[in-house]
Amino acid sequence: MERNIKITYSYDGSEFFGFQRQPKLRTVQGEIEKILKILFKKDIDLVSAGRTDRGVHAKKQVSNFLIHSTIPSEKIKYILNNSLPKDIYIENVEDVALDFSSRYSATYRAYEYFLGEDQNPFQSRYVTFVNGKLDLERLNAIAAPLVGVHDFCNFKLADCSSRTSEREMFEARFERVDEKTVKLCVKANAFLKSQIRIIVGTILSIYFNRRPENYLIEMLNNPNGKYIKDVAEPNGLHLSDIGY
Repeated sequence: MERNIKITYSYDGSEFFGFQRQPKLRTVQGEIEKILKILFKKDIDLVSAGRTDRGVHAKKQVSNFLIHSTIPSEKIKYILNNSLPKDIYIENVEDVALDFSSRYSATYRAYEYFLGEDQNPFQSRYVTFVNGKLDLERLNAIAAPLVGVHDFCNFKLADCSSRTSEREMFEARFERVDEKTVKLCVKANAFLKSQIRIIVGTILSIYFNRRPENYLIEMLNNPNGKYIKDVAEPNGLHLSDIGY
């Protein structure tokens, strides 16, 4: 009998060349599929909720695959966690309906981007350092126009393969984590390639007066305009939730 197996997991993206499988490169998808191939003795093609860039982390990633097997889901989880490298951890494995797709069934994706005023070596893989004070009120004022339905054409890289650049942003707000750290919480139906990193880079350029005050609004209002894209570092970005 055919089964649809859903796996929920987290990973530290620091030592991966991104999520998506690439020949001869260490990727999150590649590492998981390698173990699944040994377990099921056939090639497994994961369908996943999102594809993170090189150096980006995930507190919650979701994938699924179809298989004919009688191996219990708990045993699949046990084998994966005992075989995968320590920078990937499988939180849950479960059987779901055959029509479930971790990608197409998702109603939203949520990310967090961490910015820190301290150049701390113990946080450098997970927080992006900024050389200046971070004022929550001003950051939120700059980010506010992002919420809503927009054509985010100016907030994607040239190699983005999405058929449309229109997305609905449900949330875009900064919160204080501690005295020296803030995070941007963003939630949308889906994201374009490197969209959040360009958003953060643009916000920071406006905040530190490297771009005009209305630069982000102009990028939203003129989706086919010619704008310089400021791309923030990947290490501060964390995929935090997928909604179904």
